[in-house]
Amino acid sequence: MPTELGTSKEYLDGFACPVAHDVRAVDGLGWAAEPRMRTYVLKRIFYSIFVLWGAITIVFIVVRVLPADPALLILGPDATVAQVEALREQLGLNVPLVAQYFQYLGDILRFDFGDSYRLKVPAMELVLQRAPATLALATVALVISLVTGLVFGLIAALRVNKFADRVISAVSIAAQALPQFWIGLVLVLIFAKWLKLLPSAGDSTPAHFILPALTLSLAFTALLTRLTRSGLLEVVNEGYIQTARAKGLRERTVIVSHAVRNALIPIVTVVGLQFGQLLGGTVIVETVFAWPGVGRLLVQSIENRDYDVIQAAVIFLAVGFVTINLVVDIAYGVIDPRIRLGARR
Repeated sequence: MPTELGTSKEYLDGFACPVAHDVRAVDGLGWAAEPRMRTYVLKRIFYSIFVLWGAITIVFIVVRVLPADPALLILGPDATVAQVEALREQLGLNVPLVAQYFQYLGDILRFDFGDSYRLKVPAMELVLQRAPATLALATVALVISLVTGLVFGLIAALRVNKFADRVISAVSIAAQALPQFWIGLVLVLIFAKWLKLLPSAGDSTPAHFILPALTLSLAFTALLTRLTRSGLLEVVNEGYIQTARAKGLRERTVIVSHAVRNALIPIVTVVGLQFGQLLGGTVIVETVFAWPGVGRLLVQSIENRDYDVIQAAVIFLAVGFVTINLVVDIAYGVIDPRIRLGARR
């Protein structure tokens, strides 16, 4: 065997990491793979636009089937029928729903997202003012999830079926099952009310990030822990791992350089998807902790039936979610060329 394939070291090196081996093989196609990559990217962009259009349509319909008349809410219960009808006409609420829908789509294409009924300012301007707080909270939660999830998953995989693995697995299952609002209230009760160690609301200091970020990250940390554990357990007995051990590499090098590298491929996709869900999860967390972000603005706008602000906030969150998914899809195609090679199938 060595005489046909070269030295034994060269033979073993070819199996040390199958992902890298496949990537080199596919990249050898050169320009032949590039049209497929373009097709893959264009498909992803088309799907993203379709999803975004669906989100816009759904929120447009949902906010208009909510009870209560926004014109009456703005004017108050003492307003006359004539005043309410005049305001409805001014806001465009007296035209058929289909006409309102197509008019709204046209406004969006012109980047006109309407004005807040109550504050008389552009709706998207209000959303963008709150966006930095939401993005900062989601980013901190993502960092916490990545660090703790990967570490706990690695510990559980290396201590499989032992005490540490059982404890980590049990806590992960419980963390995914518990609702975010309940976790947030319990953390406030313990660390803010009883121990008085952390603030329970606001965003003026770094300490204000701790409780909402922990609440937001807990479910994702649990998911990432279980994915890391299962991914490592799936690859540790693969042939290329045994080959790496046969080469005399230390166990730490085998796990970190070969097993973790290949186990992270599906995790990369999940991280991108979950960051989009973290943005959506801020709606609950920001309400519990009075965090001045887009999520809290959305809840306040729903209470006030402020249609344009509701739609602008949902569009912002949807664009963030779709954009992150698009970037992850494209990055996945770049990392693993086998994805883009199947783009036309």
